[in-house]
Amino acid sequence: METPVRRHLRRTCELRTLYPLPKAPPWRSAYLYCTCFTLFFSEGNEASHHIVRFLLELDWGFHPIAMMLMENPPEFGRHARRSYSDGAGSSGAFGECSASGNGASSLRRLLASDYYSDEEVRVLISDLGSPSVESRRRAAMELRLLAKHSTENRLRIARAGAVVPLVALLSHPDPQLQEHGVTAILNLSLCDENKGPIAAAGAVRYLVRALRSGTPAARENAACALLRLAQLDDLRAVIGRSGAIPPLVALLETGGSRGKKDAATALFTLLAAKENRARAVEAGVVRPLLDLMADPESEMVDKAAYVLHRLLSEPEGRSSAVEEGGVPVLVEMVEVGTQRQKEVAMLSLLEICEESAAYRKMVIREGAIPPLVALSQSSSKKTNDKVGNLTSPHLTSFVNFIIHLSNST
Repeated sequence: METPVRRHLRRTCELRTLYPLPKAPPWRSAYLYCTCFTLFFSEGNEASHHIVRFLLELDWGFHPIAMMLMENPPEFGRHARRSYSDGAGSSGAFGECSASGNGASSLRRLLASDYYSDEEVRVLISDLGSPSVESRRRAAMELRLLAKHSTENRLRIARAGAVVPLVALLSHPDPQLQEHGVTAILNLSLCDENKGPIAAAGAVRYLVRALRSGTPAARENAACALLRLAQLDDLRAVIGRSGAIPPLVALLETGGSRGKKDAATALFTLLAAKENRARAVEAGVVRPLLDLMADPESEMVDKAAYVLHRLLSEPEGRSSAVEEGGVPVLVEMVEVGTQRQKEVAMLSLLEICEESAAYRKMVIREGAIPPLVALSQSSSKKTNDKVGNLTSPHLTSFVNFIIHLSNST
């Protein structure tokens, strides 16, 4: 028997498919929001809040009140929303791309196997090949949502044969269908077991295409999916050769807040492959990185600084950083940044100075000596236990080297 919540979900999916924005009649959104607020205020608990979030995510045009509810949810005990960690070290600067935050158990049950049998999953996969675009949209959206919160469902869907037909959707000309496909692939890629089959199905080049020309949400989710695949060491260079770097740089430069974070995280992972660093420099990544580092309000200072530091191991990265005015930005970060920002800025300056007397003189002229001395003293007391390889010997030797050079010039 169909439950009220299940009926609301089904009806919302039908409305989303039949009346996509911007052509949707006013009553379509009214129905959705009435459903949301009825659930929210009638139950007033964590489970109802997560169901409200789920319903809102089915809609593509958020009402301001709905956005307020999404951005400022009530507190429910220990459950937290998705966030990017500010812990120490480069790993702390980059959060994992994820399908969602911690959901309530009722929402998990709503989307889990109690509501979708293996046979229903197979029917949805079969509908991905339907001649009807509406049927394919609905099937892709249901699979996307089914894979959103449950590891078991991600494995079930992949094992049932969904990967190949979902990858085929990534090149579909219908932007909504492509977006559902991209997001479904992202959700499936959250399971390590699924990454190999997704890559083997040829997803990389289609994700790169969606990253270039998809909807804003498709671009962000494609960046996340590529990040997940890039966690396989042998795929980083493959993704770089497939042309992912330039559109990731474009997303870093022009995307929204989430898009910039996703692009920076994906770039940081891809730049672990040496050959991708030259591609990133050639794509012009240094300028937007420095702009983000110089703008504390962007909330991207740490991420951008770690991506830049990874580039500076290559000669072309160092020369590009200097030419784009990176030395003053790094010196200012050593002066006024957080402890972690000061540490990574110091290491970046070390990379720049190590093989170039001209760059060392430039660092001195920018007034780097006093803040570096202060950092070496504070680091010896406070940061050795917190910051992996950013230890005081690096700082002390670097400062002594710079001071020696300054005394001799």
